[in-house]
Amino acid sequence: MSKEAIAAGLLAGVTRLITGVRGHWQDPSAGQDGAQRVYFANHSSHLDTLVIWSSLPKALRARTRPVAAADYWDRPGLRRWLALRVLNALPVERAGGCGSRDALHHLIAALDAGDSLILFPEGTRGDGQAIGELRSGLYHVARERPQVELVPVFLENLSRILPKGEVLPVPLIGRAHFGLSIRLAPDEDRKAFLTRARLALTALGDRK
Repeated sequence: MSKEAIAAGLLAGVTRLITGVRGHWQDPSAGQDGAQRVYFANHSSHLDTLVIWSSLPKALRARTRPVAAADYWDRPGLRRWLALRVLNALPVERAGGCGSRDALHHLIAALDAGDSLILFPEGTRGDGQAIGELRSGLYHVARERPQVELVPVFLENLSRILPKGEVLPVPLIGRAHFGLSIRLAPDEDRKAFLTRARLALTALGDRK
């Protein structure tokens, strides 16, 4: 077993220990069937990516790539090793977001290679409660690869476990609520789709 695989197992275990998080699936079979998916979630903490990734079964984690801001994660040192070698993150430039032509090219290439993705379509961190407007990257991915399932994930309490600007977590319980998958409907325009995707996230938060 490689040191990256060992580190991945330890990182997943430590994340679950610190946050107490477990994945709650509206469709329990979705966490076990191995289908390719794009997980899109609300964003409120540096823990968000780790929590979604750690909530997936081991076999799914190995094929799921978090989409990460290149200017933060793709730097020499431990951070880069963890992001690119342990999490197998897909770095994209923050400017333009996932909807830029270059970023979209990399996302589609990853999907075509059989990977699943983790996206935060708000583009910036919120307060952990209200869902901000979603940027267009999710729509472009859905349009380019309409066969891929898009799974909303509402993350609860993470902004309280690791508030913005803090480095030590607070001992609270977090949750990751995985909703029912959606797809781009025929002739659905960008605004209608992003509104529907945002409502899917909001509904998960309302029923938590």
